[in-house]
Amino acid sequence: MIRDRFGPLSTRLLAAFLVVALSSVVVLTGGALWGTGRGLEAAETAARRQAADRVAAAVAAAYTAAGGWGGVNLAAAADLATGAGARLVVRTADGVTVSGHGRGMPMNTGTGAGRVETQVVAGGAVVGSVLLVFGSPADPAARDVAWGWILLAAGVALVVAGLATWFVGRRIVVPLARLTRAARRISAGDRSARAGVHAPGELGELATAFDHMAEEVARAERTRRDLTGDVAHELRTPLAALQAGLEELRDGLAEPDAARLSALHDQAQRLGRIVRDLAELAEAESAALSLQWRETDLAEVARTAVRAHDAHLRAAGLEVVTELEPGVVVRADPDRLHQALGNLLSNCARHARRGARVTVRVRRAGEAALVEVHDTGPGIPAEELGHVFERRWRGDSARGTAGTGIGLAVVKELVTAHGGTVTATSGGDGTLFTITLPRSPAR
Repeated sequence: MIRDRFGPLSTRLLAAFLVVALSSVVVLTGGALWGTGRGLEAAETAARRQAADRVAAAVAAAYTAAGGWGGVNLAAAADLATGAGARLVVRTADGVTVSGHGRGMPMNTGTGAGRVETQVVAGGAVVGSVLLVFGSPADPAARDVAWGWILLAAGVALVVAGLATWFVGRRIVVPLARLTRAARRISAGDRSARAGVHAPGELGELATAFDHMAEEVARAERTRRDLTGDVAHELRTPLAALQAGLEELRDGLAEPDAARLSALHDQAQRLGRIVRDLAELAEAESAALSLQWRETDLAEVARTAVRAHDAHLRAAGLEVVTELEPGVVVRADPDRLHQALGNLLSNCARHARRGARVTVRVRRAGEAALVEVHDTGPGIPAEELGHVFERRWRGDSARGTAGTGIGLAVVKELVTAHGGTVTATSGGDGTLFTITLPRSPAR
């Protein structure tokens, strides 16, 4: 289980999640630092401007109280400047320094210092100016705080990426590993292997489809095995009778009269019928590779099939009725459709009671074309309807009827090769077989 969760796919997923997480952190870090710097710079500029205005107001008040620059008391203004983290320089309107470093001389503020200057207004006139010289910006501390949060976010992102990888590994890698193991077991001959995965979304659909495929493979193998056994059984009886009869004739134990030769001929015909049915089924299974496609009128195909089987149906004591709608055209191989419809009619001749009616109908149904063969025979029990198109399957009511149980399987193969469907329904009025084919567009 650990190997399933942390295999090559899990490793690649983890690497992908980590790359995405780190890329996101780098992008967010750059954006956060740029935004933080701009915000701090704007806030600091506004705060310095407000401090300069307050200091200028205090200097103006002191100027007014002293009646001029002589004897002016700038202690309050100096305290405000110190509280703002700046050095105060006060000049008169003539540019003479009243207070500050290097009175009467230019002042070197140093690298990186900030300077904010504003006018001193008293009595509606400009009497001087105030210059505040600030030291280094205060944003390094804020940047340190920002870096701390960014590193914390990076750590959280990496943890989340690891947890996401673990979660995805459980939801994706483990089901895929189970599917792989089941596929290997099936390829090794274990037809009972199943993935048994219950997962959401496409993975769940894949697992369900895989298990359904495995069931179909197992069923097909069972059917093939049963077919082999049934064919062997069907061949064994006439072959044994034929062999015994020929040995009697060879050893002189029986006379080669007409009755005995007729019995041997019947057994040979039975063998030939079984071989022909098997060949017909194999041919129908590969029909999709040999269809001769062309525009085909279903009414004409049905009319030809009924005409070909009319003698057989009447010999079985059945009344044949046709209801053929003209102009129902499909793109198909008419010979293959004739074969499928002939098998349905032969099935009616074998299983319907004498005096029953067989109705062959061709009609439109929206964008589809329907061919229906309905007999008023005994019908098919509901529990057997789902098996009528299976190879070699014969219902309880048909055990004593001649046939190999392959005819309806051939019908299904031929109709499926045409992109259509065939269904069987049965009730109190007999059995209805319906062939549904896509209709060609009207011209």
